[in-house]
Amino acid sequence: MSNEEVAVMLAEHGKEIGSLKHRVDDVEELVHAVNELALSVKELAGSVSYTNVRMDHYEESLKNQGERIGELEKKPSRRWESLVTVIITALVSGGITLILSNIF
Repeated sequence: MSNEEVAVMLAEHGKEIGSLKHRVDDVEELVHAVNELALSVKELAGSVSYTNVRMDHYEESLKNQGERIGELEKKPSRRWESLVTVIITALVSGGITLILSNIF
């Protein structure tokens, strides 16, 4: 091999090395971007997890409120039923008393 051939080969290798360095720099930037994205996804997952826990708490709270509201809504109807029962009992008792007083 002549000196000229060696010089040409060295020049070609130098170009290839320069190209490879450029490609490695690009890959390093890409790896850095992927790492930042992974950290962002991790933070987002933590935030979503916390949000889910809070939503579960709110759902439980709403369920409890719904049950309490249901009980409050039933209260007037129970009072009305009790009042009707008392009136019917009074009328029946009065009627029986009237019938018995007329018989004896």
